[in-house]
Amino acid sequence: MQHLSVCLDGFNLALPKGTGVATYGRSLAKTLYAANYNVSLLYGLDIPNSKNEILKEVLFFNLLGGGAKAENEKKNCLQKIKKMVNSFNWKATNIPVSGRVEIRGMDHWLPPHHQIFNLRNLFNRAHFYYKRTGNFVEITLPSTPHIMHWTYPLPIKVKGAINVYTIHDLVPLRLPQTTLDNKTYYYKLIKKIVSDKNPIITVSEASKNEIISFYPDAVNNLYNTYQTVDPEISSILHNEDNSNIDIEKLFHISPLSYFIFFGSLEPKKNIGRIIEAFLSSSTNKRLVIVGAMGWKNEQELRFLQKGIESNRILYIDYLPSSMLFALLRNAYALLFPSIAEGFGLPVLEAFRCGTPVLTSEEGGLHDVAGGAALIVDPYNVSSITQGINQLDSNVTLHNDLKKRGEVQYNIFSQKEYEDRIQKAYHFITSNFIPLK
Repeated sequence: MQHLSVCLDGFNLALPKGTGVATYGRSLAKTLYAANYNVSLLYGLDIPNSKNEILKEVLFFNLLGGGAKAENEKKNCLQKIKKMVNSFNWKATNIPVSGRVEIRGMDHWLPPHHQIFNLRNLFNRAHFYYKRTGNFVEITLPSTPHIMHWTYPLPIKVKGAINVYTIHDLVPLRLPQTTLDNKTYYYKLIKKIVSDKNPIITVSEASKNEIISFYPDAVNNLYNTYQTVDPEISSILHNEDNSNIDIEKLFHISPLSYFIFFGSLEPKKNIGRIIEAFLSSSTNKRLVIVGAMGWKNEQELRFLQKGIESNRILYIDYLPSSMLFALLRNAYALLFPSIAEGFGLPVLEAFRCGTPVLTSEEGGLHDVAGGAALIVDPYNVSSITQGINQLDSNVTLHNDLKKRGEVQYNIFSQKEYEDRIQKAYHFITSNFIPLK
């Protein structure tokens, strides 16, 4: 099979800290690159379309993953973006990578690729354009790919390419009380993608069924490829001794002395019930929580400070993936009884690291867990508490889950994911035509 050229958007990749969608984008880029696809990345950073190639390269990497500075610059230029919405300049430009700018250590924001494109303030401009007109922006790239794969629903299309959209889940519609999204905007955006008969990729059978439930016309254009873990985990596993030293020195915790949760601290992650259940349990182990403060979390975090003050909970707002995987590899078990997940990547990451899992069967977690995890009722604090106590006291169960998780991981391995993506792309390119 002839390998295709594929462009991935950098909407989430460019964020200062990680998101689940950014992890999805990085893993997809690494998978395609390793399979010899021609991979390009499209960003929307606020840099002018200068003819000075050196300055263009410097400014791009100055803003890529630039944290608070880049965010503040974005907030200060919203009025300018609104004025730019009606501009006819919807052409992306190449970003040179000459070697002049040091980019080692930037792979968190810049996964493997062959080309980088940027269109100034693309994502914000497209948002305003769609709100004003109800239409998707149509843009051109310096080198048109066979497939433009949007890793998140965005109101943009690339001319000359088949535009594919990944819809991870419909949490804003199914559990509207748990998110801050504009529900009307979100509903109409997905409806537009469906009504235009664009191919859609999703990440679990649960999400596939959910999408069809809300948008029945999507049934013939919808493909489930699942996900896989970031290949970076493998390098952590091969360096286990150093990982042990790091967590003991940096966090003053020893292997197997703690449970772990990681993810945004928001309602759908069920962090409130997790904390309450853990503090109600009889375990002497600690709970390590790694995650940025999310939204609507006032009630969710009412017991967090109590757990920190009693030294039962260690809270860390953000860690680079290498350190996070080191913590996960050495945890006694992952606690992840979420109430809504398109896929549930942390569960698969735990399986890959050989760490037992306590989770729910909500959404995509049913697919991922597959009988290899301890299942609890995520809406019942007592059920979660009993699960923690059971895991803590039953060594046989703990060892059995560890083995079953390692076997379950193979269903979602890098090779299996690559095969699913290739089959989906082959079907899409055989049955859909590029945007004229």
